Formats: sequence, structure tokens, C-alpha cells
Amino acid sequence: MVIIMLGAPASGKGSVAEILSNEFKIPAISSGDIFRKYISNGSEIGKKANEYMTKGELVPDDLTVELISSRLKEDDVKNGLILDGFPRTVNQAKVLDEMLAREGKKIDIVVNLETPEEEILERITTRRICTNSDCKAIYNILLHPPKVENVCDKCGSPLYQRDDDKLEKAKNRLKVYYKETAPVADYYKNTGVLYSTVLSKSVNRMKDEVAKDVIEYLRNK
Repeated sequence: MVIIMLGAPASGKGSVAEILSNEFKIPAISSGDIFRKYISNGSEIGKKANEYMTKGELVPDDLTVELISSRLKEDDVKNGLILDGFPRTVNQAKVLDEMLAREGKKIDIVVNLETPEEEILERITTRRICTNSDCKAIYNILLHPPKVENVCDKCGSPLYQRDDDKLEKAKNRLKVYYKETAPVADYYKNTGVLYSTVLSKSVNRMKDEVAKDVIEYLRNK
């Protein structure tokens, strides 16, 4: 099974992907986590990716495809995978179709999360992440705060705010998303695999409800 998660930054893609990963026993792969892994180890490819990420811009297609292509060759994705944060452009979507076809796979569903912009900005700027690279737990100081301020519940490490989660960069990330990534939903709509749904506190519809509906949809399909 191949599942793609679409949606603006902080729309809840990672949270829903985690639930689906546990349900279907397939790995959830975040392109952002892959980039940050290469950045943290000081590799040349990581340095190049970091130049774009620190400005809130998309990493170029050729660099992104190189990293994702390498990840998709690992053993743990043989029975399926969930991609969070890739593809981010229509060109990347076309390349992904080709990569999967070579492996005899196809996309089963593209989950497109729709969330109001003001809510997205609030989530981004109030997000905090565990500094422990083996943990990387994510918190929100309004919606899902740690039990002790700025301390991870799971491992006790300090929490931090990423530079690209600060307001001005968050606004730029959204601008880039609406220009570059939003059209990907239309691409998948035309291929018949798009499943759009709302994830928003304003309608009391959060990750658990969304994941439950996706699971039911896939089982019926």
C-alpha cells in the first residue's frame, strides 16, 4: 500500500501519517526528517538543502528526488509506505509515479488535508520539537503541551523552536506552498486517487477523526 499525505505545513500530515502507519504496519517517511538528517550530519547534500529550508523555500526537485529515491530503495518499504512532504511539486509527482512503477507499485490514496490559514500559522509558531535526534517528539504549546514546560515527556530532553517555524518564515512557507504544492492536489484529482478532507479545530475535526475516516475508506476500497 502506498499513501501520500498532502497539506500545508502543520496541517496535521505527520500526526495522521503516524496513526495510519500503526494501523497498516508500514513506515511513515517524512521528507523534512530526511533533509534534517543530512543537515545534522554535515554532508554536502545536507548543506545544499539547508540553504533553501532556512529561507522557507522548497528544496529543488533534483536534490529532493535524489534523497527520496535513495530512501525508497530501503528494505522496510517493500510492503508499502506513507510519504509525508513529498511530492511538493507536480514535476515531483510525475517522477514519483515513474519511481513506483519501476518497483511494481502504485499510489492507493492521496490524503489532502485542508486547514484554515490562520490555524496553520498558529500551529507552526507554537510548535516545539525534542532536541534528542533519537526521539524528535513534537509538541504544541497550545494544543499538545509537554507536562513540564520546554521538556520532552518521552526522554526528558529540552525542546526547541525551529527557525523555519518562526512567524515570518512560516508566512513565506505558506506562500510557497500555495504557489508550488497546492496544484499537486489537482494532479492527483485527475488520476482518481485524491481524498480531500478537513482537519481543523474550528469544526472539531482533528487527527483521530480524520485517520479513522481514511482507514474506513481504504478498507471499503
